Amino acid sequence: MSTLHTYDYIVFLVYFIIVASYGFWIYYKKKSASGDSKDYFLAEGSLTWWAIGASLIASNISAEQMIGMSGSGFKLGLAISAYEWMAAATLIIVAVFFMPVYLKNKIFTMPQFLSQRYNSKVAMIMAVFWLMLYIVVNLMSILYLGALAISGISGLNITLCILALALFAIFITLGGMKVIGYTDVIQVFFLVLGGLVATYLALNLISGGQGIAKGFAMLKDGASEHFHLIFKKDNPNYMDLPGLSVLIGGMWIANLSYWGCNQYITQRALGASLPVARSGLLFAAFLKMLMPVIVVVPGIAVYYIVKKDLGGISANHLLTSSGVQDPNKAYPALLGLLPIGLKGLSFAALTAAIVASLAGKANSIATIFTLDIYKKAFNQQASEAKMVNVGKVTVVVSMLLAVLLSLIVGDALMGEGKQGFQYIQEYTGFVSPGIFAMFILGFFWKKTTSNAALFATIGGFIVSVLLKFLPAWTDLSPLYEYGWAVANKKGVFEIPFMDRMLVVFAFCLLGMYFISVYENKKGIVPNGLEVDTKMFRVSTPFAIGSMMIIALLVALYTAFW
Repeated sequence: MSTLHTYDYIVFLVYFIIVASYGFWIYYKKKSASGDSKDYFLAEGSLTWWAIGASLIASNISAEQMIGMSGSGFKLGLAISAYEWMAAATLIIVAVFFMPVYLKNKIFTMPQFLSQRYNSKVAMIMAVFWLMLYIVVNLMSILYLGALAISGISGLNITLCILALALFAIFITLGGMKVIGYTDVIQVFFLVLGGLVATYLALNLISGGQGIAKGFAMLKDGASEHFHLIFKKDNPNYMDLPGLSVLIGGMWIANLSYWGCNQYITQRALGASLPVARSGLLFAAFLKMLMPVIVVVPGIAVYYIVKKDLGGISANHLLTSSGVQDPNKAYPALLGLLPIGLKGLSFAALTAAIVASLAGKANSIATIFTLDIYKKAFNQQASEAKMVNVGKVTVVVSMLLAVLLSLIVGDALMGEGKQGFQYIQEYTGFVSPGIFAMFILGFFWKKTTSNAALFATIGGFIVSVLLKFLPAWTDLSPLYEYGWAVANKKGVFEIPFMDRMLVVFAFCLLGMYFISVYENKKGIVPNGLEVDTKMFRVSTPFAIGSMMIIALLVALYTAFW
């Protein structure tokens, strides 16, 4: 199960040649004669709506989802799909309310927004913070988890896989956002096709060759405990997905922060016109609705196959060297069942997801460092060509740092036996509430001051840490009755991280309000953004598409509540 045939490598090689050739063609066909930095970092005016939408998904779906979310599907079931389906609704909100503000005020990076809305001190602090977060957490985790998965499927040494992925990603990233955006269309094609093939194989295996409809019906009946979208507080997985919080609580904080206040994501649309950007985000929302079929259903299918002992995958295939069941092995184990050729296709799809995310993240790192740190703090007179070159060097340096971190601490932080997706979500949640509070008040409340923004960032993080360790100092069991605390594996009651995010967000909003009101009375007048209610009007086709997304969400939650 852990080796690829020669034909599989041929299929993968064909994929590599197609992507590389297309990337070269895009680079030379659309290369800017002026060497403009905004053209390189943002592909200003060059990306179509379908390229923006595909690039958003390709950059978002990586080993974190393909491996981590499939593993969570194996352990938690369909409920983990909330991250994907609620993201579809979030993308509509970002398209309607966030994107007009960014484009109207000519904002190209998140630190630029902070500088324009608050001051250069807030912007510089957050620029450095984002660089550290992107390299130490995101880039390193994508690289390590991706290499771990590819190593498990191909049998190749994990160090070799880390180096190969880094080189491939550097190759794509050095072409700039245009190359990333358009090659991501191919990446998404392979991603969706490979994912659908894996889902088809799993469901057909379950049905004994009687088709996927029969297989899904059998899966739903035989693993009914894995088909609930909303957990009750006595569910053993309530800590990960605390009931209605996925609909009206902390899930919104996580999603709005990720999709609306994240350079890595918003960068795809910041170089486009508002209609094109909105169409791209809506297209991404439709693709998001499809993702659970590709990444969650296979995980549930592996759970069923192991549970019913159908053959091909046994419980032993999911064990670590220490004998612990590892959910992250579910998806690679399933791909191991694919016939020769199709295994190579799925291998290419997984690689496509990983490389696209690495390239997108590296480009965002280069954009923030070049435009918000190098240009402002080191060389204010830097030419456009100089900034492009600095950006390319930043790509290489950041990827090398991620490689070193992956080799040194990757196994200790995300090695086998750890549920990678939930791990990343929880620790990103330490900073998301403060960042989102800083952005949302910065958008829509002109009285918000820069000191209030600093309070949200620093104070929000401190409160998140305090809530995390609160169970060590006091008994939280009385909160169980209200669903605000559940017992962990050690029997200690703690607040689910999604609920902690909601509490911290409310704390940040209140703190920002009182600080801003106090400073306003002292005569401090903050910098406001240009906001007009007419900016939020949408076209009829966009409104129809959005209603279709909402209707699908209502139908799914009604069917699988």
